[in-house]
Amino acid sequence: SRWCLITSHRLYSSVYDPNEKTFEKLLIANRGEIACRVIKTCKKMGIKTVAIHSDVDANAVHVKMADEAVCVGPAPTSKSYLNMDAIVEVIRKTRAQAVSLNVSICCSFLSSLSLQASEGVTFIGPDTHAIQAMGDKIESKLLAKNAKVNTIPGFDGVVKDADEAVRIAREIGYPVMIKASAGGGGKGMRIAWDDEETREGFRFSSQEAASSFGDDRLLIEKFIDNPRHIEIQVLADKHGNALWLNERECSIQRRNQKVVEEAPSTFLDAETRRAMGEQAVALAKAVKYSSAGTVEFLVDSSKNFYFLEMNTRLQVEHPVTECITGLDLVQEMIRVAKGYPLRHKQADIPINGWAVECRVYAEDPYKSFGLPSIGKLSQYQEPLHVPGVRVDSGIQQGSDISIYYDPMISKLITYGSNRAEALKRMEEALDNYVIRGVAHNISLLREVIVHPRFVQGDISTKFLPEVYPEGFKGHKLTDLERKQLLATAASLYVAEQLRSQRFLGTPRIPVAKSKRSSWELCVHLGDGTYPVAVSKDGSSFSVEVDGMKLNVTSEWNLASPLLSVTIDGTQRTIQRVSRNASGETSIQFLGTVYKLQILTKVAAELSKYMPEKAAEDTSSILRSPMPGTVVAVSVKPGDMVSEGQEICVIEAMKMQNSMIAAKTGKV
Repeated sequence: SRWCLITSHRLYSSVYDPNEKTFEKLLIANRGEIACRVIKTCKKMGIKTVAIHSDVDANAVHVKMADEAVCVGPAPTSKSYLNMDAIVEVIRKTRAQAVSLNVSICCSFLSSLSLQASEGVTFIGPDTHAIQAMGDKIESKLLAKNAKVNTIPGFDGVVKDADEAVRIAREIGYPVMIKASAGGGGKGMRIAWDDEETREGFRFSSQEAASSFGDDRLLIEKFIDNPRHIEIQVLADKHGNALWLNERECSIQRRNQKVVEEAPSTFLDAETRRAMGEQAVALAKAVKYSSAGTVEFLVDSSKNFYFLEMNTRLQVEHPVTECITGLDLVQEMIRVAKGYPLRHKQADIPINGWAVECRVYAEDPYKSFGLPSIGKLSQYQEPLHVPGVRVDSGIQQGSDISIYYDPMISKLITYGSNRAEALKRMEEALDNYVIRGVAHNISLLREVIVHPRFVQGDISTKFLPEVYPEGFKGHKLTDLERKQLLATAASLYVAEQLRSQRFLGTPRIPVAKSKRSSWELCVHLGDGTYPVAVSKDGSSFSVEVDGMKLNVTSEWNLASPLLSVTIDGTQRTIQRVSRNASGETSIQFLGTVYKLQILTKVAAELSKYMPEKAAEDTSSILRSPMPGTVVAVSVKPGDMVSEGQEICVIEAMKMQNSMIAAKTGKV
């Protein structure tokens, strides 16, 4: 089971009343992990499901999970998952009674009430007014002010052009945040520290906003430097009842997109939590909100909090709230949509234990903390055998990660009775997560959750650039860890050599000489070369590295993607990612993949005669660091360009990236 069901929570989440009738069939106009998440609850409630998909998603997991599936167009989201006319036609054909929509088309769909009125189709979510009011950051900020919710100083109107953006930014005072009025998910957002960055931010934010939301309107507000990003989950019904379901700490971000979330927050006290919760409920009631929603706040070091935005959908990070409260938020949304009142009072909402969520992305964390990676998942194994683990995903082994959609692989959630236990389980889960075929951010996630500042709760939205000012470089091995890795790699090499001497458990040559018991090896790691002596003692190996002897024990199941190794009593879970005939091997150790070369002493001595391949000079080439679409070219052949000048703009996974010249020269 993928569900993190805690015994004490069953009153809330694992019991469904079959006499409480809701809908017979529900259409899910979404994809990936969130579509799969909705389908799971629908199955529990006895509701049949209809999935929509693009042509490239024909074999997607959500398509296989649903009772029915209909193709609504080609790969681009604007022609499939955001194709309102096609979705309405599918609703009519399948006779779905309710629909769970991608938030980007909610307003367009609901503004045409004919389908709702004439055919009785119910939307799983709030009504049109709430979606439009909260989906527009300008209007939502005005409503928040009227509801006595703390707001960030800024310009409350629509910014017309780059010149006006510069004027407004100067009036507010740098730094400022430029963001899409209809935006969300970090798209269409730029921080500007001067006039030049304001002009560039206006251009990119408006283009991203138009591409992602079909609305290029922008607003500008004061950028709160070094804040925490803390949000309140709210739940409201159609009878005037509203609850706040505690907070989620979402401060670990890159490019304004969340990476690690947890609930509750280490920073809030009971008084601040209640004040934020009450303001969130006040805003929900002001717009007559009726469903699950999230009110996001920025919180400064003095615990002053300011309204950021309200998301009128089920947030990516909702599982941590489900774990500490026991509520199934999808079930509650379906109940509310049917017209049932909430089953709980504010006093019923608990904080039981601690939950942490890591967003596992197909990204290269060594490039700007995560540039998208595409490819086929050649091997995929979720760490569901680890206690207290939940994985929400919409992919499986063999799935393609393409340029058309968000590169999220899954949401990895761990639950514990306290924060230390939840973090320890997350560390174990990340070590046991097998992903092959695409780059992924496991190494970054693991480094974040074990970092002393994160463990102490000393975090802000600037955590990543502050901790890794030169960019993320992977785990930095201590002297002992380096020796453990070398000893493990050498033992793995010897275990493989011994296995190659046997065939179906029998020695290849029955008259062969007695077994070899010691090996002298040279292991290359980074810039160093280390002599390593290995001797076999039963199922264990005694390894000497830099004058230190280590005992390495394992079952040595070389066919398994995961290998549990004990080094002098310390258990480590490692993964051998790759190897070749020249002794080169890649081992995932403490979350980071290290490249090693293991050679016999003789082979190492001869290797100095091997010619080295010269590194390619790429200074005269502009090579995109990620797959994507060229949306603008700023130069032409024959142009002279200077270092740092924009050459073109690449759009990947709905984000626009400016490609610049590495040196001065002629195109």
